[in-house]
Amino acid sequence: MADESPLDAMGIPGLLRAARKAYGNAVRDAFAAGGFDDIPRNGAYVLARTHSNPSPLSALTRELGISKQAVSQLIDTMVMRGYLERQEDSEDRRRMLIRLTRRGETAAKASWEAVTAVDAELASRLTPDGVQALRDGLKALVEMGWTDDATVGRDRGAATAGHGPAPRRGSDEDS
Repeated sequence: MADESPLDAMGIPGLLRAARKAYGNAVRDAFAAGGFDDIPRNGAYVLARTHSNPSPLSALTRELGISKQAVSQLIDTMVMRGYLERQEDSEDRRRMLIRLTRRGETAAKASWEAVTAVDAELASRLTPDGVQALRDGLKALVEMGWTDDATVGRDRGAATAGHGPAPRRGSDEDS
């Protein structure tokens, strides 16, 4: 068949891995174009996760699936590069919250716009029902992968972290 693609023979795990490149490439290109080429690995996730919801380090450790030390190094790097600031949690002084700086807000907005463009391209290639079926299938896989039942539905910020919330209207970056 002339219409067959090498992707047809690929399993779902391979397709998921390959599909991430559409988003990854778009975000990396947006970061480079915006002068944010020093964002470390997992930095885009941290920006999206922290955009409208200051994140405790413990949440990032759990969500990224890396050690507390690795998250701490990632945050240190992003603080030194001007994307994040640490702030004491007013409700629990033992915890530190991570907030975006102005530079971090601008980088998060660039990432959001890149992801939104990929989403629009995907929507142009699928029917609305196809997009919804894709989302439903991905959500089912996410739920299957969660081992801590307490995580399901508890932390809505984590559910949107890969895409991040829309930039806040009226922020300085909109001007």
